[in-house]
Amino acid sequence: MVLIRRGMLFMAFLMAALVLPAQAGQEEDLVKYVDENTQRLVDKLNEEKGLYDRDPEAFYISMDQELREFVDFRRIAARVMGRYARQTSPEQRDEFVEKFKRSLFDSYAQALVSANDFAIEVKDAEINPNNAGRASVQMEVLTASGNRYPVTYSMYKNDEGRWMMENVIVEGINIGLAFRDRFAQEMEQNRGEVQAVIDSWDGAVESLNLDEEVDNS
Repeated sequence: MVLIRRGMLFMAFLMAALVLPAQAGQEEDLVKYVDENTQRLVDKLNEEKGLYDRDPEAFYISMDQELREFVDFRRIAARVMGRYARQTSPEQRDEFVEKFKRSLFDSYAQALVSANDFAIEVKDAEINPNNAGRASVQMEVLTASGNRYPVTYSMYKNDEGRWMMENVIVEGINIGLAFRDRFAQEMEQNRGEVQAVIDSWDGAVESLNLDEEVDNS
């Protein structure tokens, strides 16, 4: 069960294929496009499973290249840093983006590539009636045992008119908020030393234990 949970949490960041043509603003178009690209990325992941065992670094590079047009890791990382982002240099922000991405892969990739016979169903989408540049997509992860886990992607439209993922909610757990709270805790423990938090971020992700939070939700 923990293996499935870890795979699902990583899947939430991995399966965000959210690019749309600028003219396609209807919710049904968003559902269709997300579904098509999600299945494409599932196929890509299945192809790369053997690569992870042989060369984890090559797996990371391959999946990072696949995701960078779909997931706004820079925006997510900035939100994780929260108000402390103002204390960082451009170099530190760049370093944390890479550290944040790598920590996700290192923490959850093994569980994801080990998961068997799961499927992703895109249920529906809702564009914010007060802001056409914001939307959410409801999905479910289905396991071989018949369990269903709800996942919600929060998206925004960037300056190029492209839909990008900026947050994920898994079974009621706001993943972005959980990481932001953890960053704030690390800042307190390190007496406001941003670089120290960045340097030790891998350990912070491991100790966060999102699997347990989802189980208790």
